[in-house]
Amino acid sequence: MAVVRDLRVLLRFSGFRRLLTVRLLSQSADGVFQVALAAYVVFSPEQQTSPVAIASAMAILLLPYSLLGPFAGVLLDRWKRRQVLLYGNLLRAVLATVTALLVLASVPLWLFYLAALSVTAVNRFVLAGLSAALPHVVDGERLVMANSLSPTAGTLAATAGGGLAFLVRIPAPRGTGSDAAVVLLGAGLYLLGALAALRIGRATLGPDATVRPPRLGTAVVEVTRGLVAGVRHLGERRGAARSLASMGVMRFCYGALTVMVLMLCRYAWDDGTGDTVASRTEIAGVALGGMTLLGLAVLISGVGFFVAAVLTPWAVRRTGRFGWIAVCSAGAALLVPALVLPFSPVPVLCAAFAVGLATQGAKISTDTIVQSSVDDDYRGRVFSLYDMLFNVAFVGAAGVAALMLPSDGRSATLTLMVTVLYAGVAVAMFHVKHADGHHGGQDGAISPGRPTTA
Repeated sequence: MAVVRDLRVLLRFSGFRRLLTVRLLSQSADGVFQVALAAYVVFSPEQQTSPVAIASAMAILLLPYSLLGPFAGVLLDRWKRRQVLLYGNLLRAVLATVTALLVLASVPLWLFYLAALSVTAVNRFVLAGLSAALPHVVDGERLVMANSLSPTAGTLAATAGGGLAFLVRIPAPRGTGSDAAVVLLGAGLYLLGALAALRIGRATLGPDATVRPPRLGTAVVEVTRGLVAGVRHLGERRGAARSLASMGVMRFCYGALTVMVLMLCRYAWDDGTGDTVASRTEIAGVALGGMTLLGLAVLISGVGFFVAAVLTPWAVRRTGRFGWIAVCSAGAALLVPALVLPFSPVPVLCAAFAVGLATQGAKISTDTIVQSSVDDDYRGRVFSLYDMLFNVAFVGAAGVAALMLPSDGRSATLTLMVTVLYAGVAVAMFHVKHADGHHGGQDGAISPGRPTTA
């Protein structure tokens, strides 16, 4: 109810409404495009899907965020942000349309990857522009509220876009035509995002003309130095550094299991044709194809994220922040081998919920530890490093999984490796919690601050 009340307050600002509309359309298009990329790489009969192909797709989706993120502001301080939103979405609409044509033409996979990389690279500038524009559409008193609700709404829009793509893709016969249709749906949403940006005044979102940005080379050097300073500051904040390390390991485990589930859905639970009921897995008497099972896994994992958001404040009050990370990782260490090793759909779907809850619960605690223990002057730089770690760990996990997984995705070795990593995080965090208690640390409740997303 508090969230609804805050949103009603923010929606009174016409500039915020228009900016939020651009965000919702842009990020829903992102969700559609990501599902389209996964569907084409993993489920198209024309593609000989392998863990290496999946790892490549994940790198394309995530590495632009990791590598361009800290430097996006350098250019945004030189461009009108409304123009970034307008031309960024227009460019992505054109690139997505080109990608759809490449899908129809059945071009080599590397050329498809190049087109997809172009779309996702532009995305970093659009998202950074949306965040940088917020102070221009709400007053200072409500800026924290807007910074909390706006990215969260965008995440929900991306999830909804992914769900819409699944609804479009699942009933259609497998093949390049249905994949291209989903990509074109994303292109249409990008175009709507560009049209929504036209409703915002050209100079409304800044940057202010009175502020002259430093030279480009100087700005890049300053950002690099700032990141190095952030690393040094983390070295002086052992609790934050250890929580970030634990989150990186848990994100690695999540990424490795994600690739495994993709391969199971593609080969172990579906023969890859999807044309007959015989090719599908039955759950409770209902025949489900691999694409449907993947959609269920994503949905159930998302439910785990939501439950973690509800449960974590209560749990942290009883276990402490480090203690809750330990509990989450210990729970994953116990449940992953028990549920995954049979390599059956229902237990693996249950594991998706458990892993989603554990990963998001630990992330919320880690966010709060970083917020409370890092000096405000360094907080932005540390969170930039955090985002880079979060994405690089996921991509690195996909690479390791590509080396370890067989073609059908059934790998006891990978499952046991992930179990050992979860157990190691649990032991380390229990040790940190014990040491923190002896030294009078503030391992307390969740504080409000930076919004947490999957």
